[in-house]
Amino acid sequence: MVSLVALLLPVVLTGVVLFFASFISWVVIPNHRDDWKAMPGESTVSDAIRSAGVPPGNYAFPYCAPGTPQAEHAEKANRGPMGVLTVFPGMSMGRNLGLTLVSYLVVSFCLAYLGTLGLKPGATFREVFRFFATASVLTFLTGILQHAIWFRARVVGHVLESVVYAALVGTIFGAFWPAA
Repeated sequence: MVSLVALLLPVVLTGVVLFFASFISWVVIPNHRDDWKAMPGESTVSDAIRSAGVPPGNYAFPYCAPGTPQAEHAEKANRGPMGVLTVFPGMSMGRNLGLTLVSYLVVSFCLAYLGTLGLKPGATFREVFRFFATASVLTFLTGILQHAIWFRARVVGHVLESVVYAALVGTIFGAFWPAA
C-alpha cells in the first residue's frame, strides 16, 4: 500500500498547479469570459435591491414558500421573470484566492488518498494517469453539471477546464507515483 506521506509532494504540487491553471483559465485565456453578462438597467436594479434592504444571501424569484398554493406560485412563475440572485456582503479577492488554493490542496489530498486505495506501489504511469484523470474529471465536472442543470449556468468552459485539470492531476501523480 502506498503511504500518504509518500504522496505529499504530488499533493502540494498538484494543488499549486491547479491554482495557476485556474488563474490562466479565468484571467489569461479567458475561458469564462462569456459566463457573465451585464444586466440591462443594472443601476435601477441595484438601487431597488439597496432600497429594499436586501441582506446578503441567496434568493429565488418568485419564491415558493412552504404552504404556498401551487396555483399562486405557477401564476407568479408564468408572469415572470424567474431567476436567482446572490447578494454578497463584500468581496475579498485575497480571501477567495486563499480558499481556492486550500480547496485544490484538499481535493489533491483526497485524490491521493483514493489513489492509495486503488493503486499499488510501482503502478505504471499509464495506470496512475488513468486512475487520477478519471477521478479528477469526476471531481471537477460533476458539481458544475448539477449546477448548470438547475441554474442554467454556462458549462462549456467548465467542461474544458475539468478535462485540462484532470490531465494535469493524472500527469503529476503519474510522474511522482512511488516505485515498488
